[in-house]
Amino acid sequence: MLETEFINAVLSNPINATVFERLEELQVSDPWLVSGALFQTVWNRRTGRQPGYGIADYDIAYLDAADLSWEAENSVIKRADRLFGDLSAKIEIRNQARVHLWYRDKFDRPYPPLTASTDAIDRYLAVASMVGLTPEGRARFRLYAPQGLADVGKLSLRPNPSDNFSQRAYEQKVRRWTALWPELIPGPAVHPGT
Repeated sequence: MLETEFINAVLSNPINATVFERLEELQVSDPWLVSGALFQTVWNRRTGRQPGYGIADYDIAYLDAADLSWEAENSVIKRADRLFGDLSAKIEIRNQARVHLWYRDKFDRPYPPLTASTDAIDRYLAVASMVGLTPEGRARFRLYAPQGLADVGKLSLRPNPSDNFSQRAYEQKVRRWTALWPELIPGPAVHPGT
């Protein structure tokens, strides 16, 4: 799948387009729209579904290492609620510099401190989900897809080969995704490192 084809598909979702139009107003550092809002919109376009079909939420990642407090992140969440509150979508925004503070309690595994929002994308469970897009000026975008776009374009599912892998969480996501998009082609369900 070509980058321009991917971006055009992502922008066919009016929620994504609006998020990109307003993202700068959020006034956070290193903001990216990531994962499901992107690759699932592409799946919808490829399978003839409505752009927002099956998308549980629209995840925005940002990075503020200067203030790791919950209060600072919550302030950004409240700003996002006001900025995107008119959209018929759940917008989730998280400071990636804080993830290591709560990740072990929630997922029972360590998580290193991150230095960029894209570091989080490197750790997503499925290769197809490892995508992020951020605006760069008028009608231009920067794409981050460390494993490329082939899995997204081919509707293929396979585990991220990184060390941040939970078999149970991966299988749970694959069950949800294949129920919504039966055209998906699941690959090996076992992490390559096991």
